[in-house]
Amino acid sequence: MAVRTTFDITHSCGHEIAHDLSNRPADRRASFARWLEGRDCTDCWKAARDEDSTGKEKWLAAKRAAEQQAAADWAQQFDMPPLEGPEKALAWGERSRHQLVTAAYSTLVNEGSWDAADWAVLEEKVRTVTRTGWWIDQRDAEATDLPELLEAATSDDIGTENPFR
Repeated sequence: MAVRTTFDITHSCGHEIAHDLSNRPADRRASFARWLEGRDCTDCWKAARDEDSTGKEKWLAAKRAAEQQAAADWAQQFDMPPLEGPEKALAWGERSRHQLVTAAYSTLVNEGSWDAADWAVLEEKVRTVTRTGWWIDQRDAEATDLPELLEAATSDDIGTENPFR
């Protein structure tokens, strides 16, 4: 006698649907059918997800605005030069620079062995890299790697403005 492949599932949303579970191993079909009973059907799940996307979009927009304001405030406070690059990437680059540099300060100075003089040298190197794409490319870098990454920056990444401000 063969293990059944079709299960009539009454989902938590109340819809009853016949599911073909033949693509699952025979010994895992019954437990998967029980798991499906505790979930909404596909249509209800998609509808709930689509309704919730508006809330997520608002939340994400508010989060990005707060991050952007923090990056702008930080750049002004520490006299960071404006980044250069495509207009639509500037905000992302500013946030990436802010997050990486503040994480590096926290790791190297607050938690590490660097003093103010060591950080001042690195901060000047940070000011020289003004290409937006460079900061976006480094967004997933470890904070402790920032000194080495700045050393590896090429002339394409470094701005042409007067370094003596």
